[in-house]
Amino acid sequence: MSGNSGARGPKLTQTTAVLAMCAVLIVVFSIFLTGFLTLGNLFALARNISILGILALGMAVVVIGRGLDLSQVASFAASTAIAIILMNSGFATPVALLIGFVMAIAIGILNGFLISVIEMPPLLTTLASSLAVLGIVRTTAVQHYVVYLVQHYVVYLSKGHDEFLRLGGNIWGGVPISILIFAATAVVVHLFLSRTVIGRFVYAHGDNPDAARQTGLPTRPLTMIEYALCAAIGYVGGVVMIAQTALMHLQVAESTIIFDVIMVVVLGGVSLVGGRGNVMSVIAGTLLIGVLLNGMTIMDMDVQTQNIVKGVVLLIAILLDSRLHPRDEETSKQGD
Repeated sequence: MSGNSGARGPKLTQTTAVLAMCAVLIVVFSIFLTGFLTLGNLFALARNISILGILALGMAVVVIGRGLDLSQVASFAASTAIAIILMNSGFATPVALLIGFVMAIAIGILNGFLISVIEMPPLLTTLASSLAVLGIVRTTAVQHYVVYLVQHYVVYLSKGHDEFLRLGGNIWGGVPISILIFAATAVVVHLFLSRTVIGRFVYAHGDNPDAARQTGLPTRPLTMIEYALCAAIGYVGGVVMIAQTALMHLQVAESTIIFDVIMVVVLGGVSLVGGRGNVMSVIAGTLLIGVLLNGMTIMDMDVQTQNIVKGVVLLIAILLDSRLHPRDEETSKQGD
């Protein structure tokens, strides 16, 4: 018995399996897709996965705490659009970005308040808040410039902000700065989750909310912190997006990006039942989905076919999560 126990190899985790799948996919695409392994495409891949990865890092914090935020994309779209308008109106770039950042955090805190204090279901709460935020921003006039976003779904950044736009550029012979921002954000989130008291509270909260409450953890403020962090990190992704494109298209909130983010998080190994997963899970999921989307783009798949593939992958990810982390009496309360 002891001999068999000692012969056991390392346990294969979902994150390791996803990384292995990603490596296989890269090999297959390199062989069969012309142009996949070129330096230009690899830099484009890095640029694309950076925003998706940043958003997924924020979503992971909420999911680990046994929540879900469908308003993340709407939150960063609205807050960055306001930041652009303020920059165009003459506000200093840091001030405009700070105001947008505060707005994003406020949306996150409101979500957390409604979920933890009013005890509304996370799914419906964040869906409703995303619709409300977009509606308010689209119909709000900003100061006396009378910029009605309801008439302009695309908010452009005016000329004269070259220093800010450098965030969306490249360094070191073509390496996107955005991938460095993703890496830095990943390090910060990793340190927060693994080295801080609040980070450990997030895991405890997600693992068993009732036990966490009974042991004295401030679960309601903790929920508000989780949703605020999700919105704040999502805002970083939005800032990177406008630095790359010099605009914010508000209809991005009506796209499938939020489902891509959830797919990355769940596929990488962050469980929907809460209390499980880490930054490495997010990185693994981001790499796999990024490579898959890049390959489908090179193959010139139409949007409908891509959505079918992504839907199937998301269903597989949820099925895998349910098999690896079955719902018990405690986890079955999720979403009640």
